Amino acid sequence: MELIFTLKELDNAAKQFISLLSNSKIAVFYGEMGVGKTTFIHSVCTRMDVIDKMSSPTYAIINQYKTINESIINHIDLYRLKDTEEAIQAGVEDTINSGDFCFIEWPEKIAIILPSYIIKVSIDIINDTTRKLIAKFT
Repeated sequence: MELIFTLKELDNAAKQFISLLSNSKIAVFYGEMGVGKTTFIHSVCTRMDVIDKMSSPTYAIINQYKTINESIINHIDLYRLKDTEEAIQAGVEDTINSGDFCFIEWPEKIAIILPSYIIKVSIDIINDTTRKLIAKFT
């Protein structure tokens, strides 16, 4: 899947992305700082009917949200962690193996513990208002 979208089209891009989640509940997000990974994930969570208040998990590492259907979505941000061992100590491996939805930012830090079948998402800046998202299964 390849999408090019602006902030005004973010909701529609999130809706299209959600259709991929029937194949895997784990999506990993690559992209430079400030590209919009957290913004995109929050839009996906909103489209999935999250009822909890959402915030960036940069300091908490893992934010867990409940949807109106009682599904659990884990938003994991590994930016502040040094390595896989620190992630395991923070409960990331258990969260990934929980069977719940997991959206992971900075996944290169835990590549060794990621399952083999996930959705890999890269987000790139086209210009100040436009992003390019490429999502594929591994």
